[in-house]
Amino acid sequence: MPPKPSQTAEDYLERIHELIEEKGYARVVDIASSLDVKQASVTNMVQKLDELGYLNYQKYRGLVLTEEGRTIALAIQKRHEMLSRFFSLFGIDAATQQSDIEGIEHHLSSKTMDMLTSLTDFFEQHPDTLKAFHHHFAQRRESIDDPGIENKQTS
Repeated sequence: MPPKPSQTAEDYLERIHELIEEKGYARVVDIASSLDVKQASVTNMVQKLDELGYLNYQKYRGLVLTEEGRTIALAIQKRHEMLSRFFSLFGIDAATQQSDIEGIEHHLSSKTMDMLTSLTDFFEQHPDTLKAFHHHFAQRRESIDDPGIENKQTS
């Protein structure tokens, strides 16, 4: 079994999988374009991922994820989708979600992800509770944003 891939390697595996799902293939030029990195950087990473057993790569041809590479890509994709689902409950815009998810998706333990998944499911199944939370949050924001209300932390 290959060692656990780095965060960057996970990002590459996720993007390669997405490209294969979208286009039926993934080439170095497509990966570079979609990740906004140089082709040389992609080639280096792809060669490393090949050496580690996450994909099969032949120069000037497409590449194919191994079962291990596909498993990791699907896990990252699933984690990303769950976090997006969670943030969507609270009305967080897509651009902010994307930035936040990219910043945290590799750092959350499976225990935390299980908790967030359960919390997401709970709020989706209990819309009145979610609505009550939104009301609570709006009141809290108003009290923080209102200069006429003294901040409890400073008193």
